Amino acid sequence: MSAALAPRSDFPLLAANPGLHYLDSAATSQKPRMVLDALRDFYETANANPHRGAYALSALATERYHDARHTIARFVGLADSDCLIFTRGTTESMNLVASAWGPSNVQAGDEIVITALEHHANFVPWQQLALATGATLRIVELTDRQTIDLDHLRDLLSPRTRVVALTHVSNAVGAITPLAEAVRLIRSRSAAVIVVDGAQAVPHLPVHFDTLDVDFYAFSGHKLLGPMGIGCLIGRRALLESMSPYQFGGDMIEWVHDTRSTWNVIPHKFEAGTPNAADAVALAAAVRYLESLGMANVRAHELALLELADARVRELPGVTVYGPPPAERSGVVSFSLADVHPHDLATILDQHGVCVRAGHHCAQPLMRRLGVSATARASFYVYSDASDVEALVHALQAAQALFATADSSA
Repeated sequence: MSAALAPRSDFPLLAANPGLHYLDSAATSQKPRMVLDALRDFYETANANPHRGAYALSALATERYHDARHTIARFVGLADSDCLIFTRGTTESMNLVASAWGPSNVQAGDEIVITALEHHANFVPWQQLALATGATLRIVELTDRQTIDLDHLRDLLSPRTRVVALTHVSNAVGAITPLAEAVRLIRSRSAAVIVVDGAQAVPHLPVHFDTLDVDFYAFSGHKLLGPMGIGCLIGRRALLESMSPYQFGGDMIEWVHDTRSTWNVIPHKFEAGTPNAADAVALAAAVRYLESLGMANVRAHELALLELADARVRELPGVTVYGPPPAERSGVVSFSLADVHPHDLATILDQHGVCVRAGHHCAQPLMRRLGVSATARASFYVYSDASDVEALVHALQAAQALFATADSSA
C-alpha cells in the first residue's frame, strides 16, 4: 500500500472530509494549513500597499513581497530573481510574452511552432499572434504514444522560425516532454525564442530554470499548493529588458511626462498596479512546504501511485488509457470507458466520493488527434495514496455495472 507523502491532516479540506478522494490535482491542488496561515498572517500583520508608503508597515509588506520572489526563484533554480514576474498564472504569462514580445519580433513570412499537445493557454496566444502578424503557424504532431514527435519538430524548424512554444508536461495525458533534447534540436536549427509551459511540471518535477536553456518559462501557483490567481513568468533578462510593457499604470512607471512615459526596471515594468502580495507570500509558503518534502520524493511518490493506478485501471474491461507509459508521465491517468461519456462517468464517480476531471481539458487540438471529444482524468499529488486508487477502481466498477444494467434494460 502506497502511503501519502504528505499527511492529510496538513490539509484542512481533506482532514474535514475523510471520505473524499480528491483526484483533480492537475486542475488545482488542495492547500496545506501553512499556506492558509501565511495568507491570513499577511493580512493580519503586514497588510499595506507595497512600494507605496513611506512608513514601516508598507516597508514590511514590500519586504514580504520581495522575500517571496526570492524564495520562489530559488525553488525553480533562478539565480536572478528580478527575472521572475508575478502574474495571475500561466495563461496570463503566455499572453504577456505573446503580446509584449510577439508583435515587435514576429512578422509576415516568419514561422511560429507549437505542438498538438498544448493546453489552450499555450496554443491560442500563438495562433492569434500568427493571425495578427501574417506569420505561419506550424504544429508539431504527436507520436502514437501521445508525446511530442521530435522528428516532426526537427522537420518544422528553419531559419524562419521565430518562436517555439511547447509544454513541459501535458495537462491532458501527463506526457513529460524530453525538454533537453527538444531544446538542443531547436538551438541547432534556428534562432527561435523558446517558450515553455511549466504549469504541470513545476508542481511535480525538480525544475532548474538556469540549466534548461529556454527563454521563457511559466507556471501557476494554485497547482503547487498555493493560492489561485497568482503565477510566475520567468524570462531571460535581456529579453525582458527589451520588451515593452503590456499593461500600464502604477508602479511600472519611471517618469510620466505630458506626452510620453518611461518605464521602471524589471520586474516592476511588468507588474502594473497594486501587487498581489498576500498571494505571493502564500505561494512562497507552498514552495517551502514542497521543499520540506523534497521534489525528488514528490516525483517518486507520484510515479509509484501512477504505476499502481495505470495497472489497476487497465485491468477493467472497456477502459482505454491515454498517454505514454507511467515512467514518461506525471501523476495523471487519462482514460475513457467504452461509449460512456466522460461527463456521465465523472458524475457517477462523484457519487462514490471520487473527484476526477472530465472534458477536453482545454486541449481540443489534442482531443481531435486522440479521436475523442473528451476524456476522464484522475490526477494525483502529495496527499494522494493507494486508497485513492482503490476508490477510483471501485467507483469505475460501479459505473460499469450501472451502465451495463441500463444497456440490458434498454
